[in-house]
Amino acid sequence: MSKKIISGLSIVFLLVVTISCKKDPIPKPASQLRLDYPVAKYANFSNHCPFEFEMNEEAVIKEDKNCGFMIQYPKMKATIYLNYKTVDNNLNDLLKDAQTLTYKHVIKADDILEQPYINKEKKVYGMFYRVDGNAATNSLFYATDSIKHFVTGSIYFYAKPNFDSIMPAASYVKNDMQRIIETLKWK
Repeated sequence: MSKKIISGLSIVFLLVVTISCKKDPIPKPASQLRLDYPVAKYANFSNHCPFEFEMNEEAVIKEDKNCGFMIQYPKMKATIYLNYKTVDNNLNDLLKDAQTLTYKHVIKADDILEQPYINKEKKVYGMFYRVDGNAATNSLFYATDSIKHFVTGSIYFYAKPNFDSIMPAASYVKNDMQRIIETLKWK
């Protein structure tokens, strides 16, 4: 064999050995976005309105008109809207409006789960709705004493509804909203 061929084969052999001597590829483990939220600490909220409740200390509350409130979560870009109405022989209309608002989300929702809430001791009766899917809100509720008071609540995020993306924040805020209905007291 000629020296040129041997020299060429030697170079090819060295290239093959050099290129093939890498470490075996190791697949990366599956990962998920990690969102850590602080453990919720609750404090009683009371003012001149005819009801009080416990809310997350991380949230910022702003009073709207007629004892309505916006409970904002700036880090999560979410708000719980609370609305208050006086019952004045219009309980059926108020219930119908609350249920209609909830079921307007049925177009985008995968499922709407109803969870009745009854606290005879505090005279708080209502319904908590969990909305699954890409609806504008993932939780709503109404609560009443059936005589004087009627409160509705709903959660909205300042993002396009994509339940998979907002699920950790939605779950966190939903738990806070459940705390509101569970600690609601009439004055």
